[in-house]
Amino acid sequence: MHTILAGTGLVLAILGLFVSVAFWIPRLCNRTRLKEMLGSRYPVVYAVYIANGPLLLLLGAILLITFR
Repeated sequence: MHTILAGTGLVLAILGLFVSVAFWIPRLCNRTRLKEMLGSRYPVVYAVYIANGPLLLLLGAILLITFR
């Protein structure tokens, strides 16, 4: 059971790291274009980024530390 949870933590941490890095590379995520398309709903992009970037990384790290 610990191996499954530690493996899941590793996968979540890697995905969270990838999303975090991809969001800040200008060619992968064109934020100016997103701002044009979304208009006043643009802050939703940051909510999605936080949920899928740093929070996944944090959850993965917690699982890895707890179930090593």
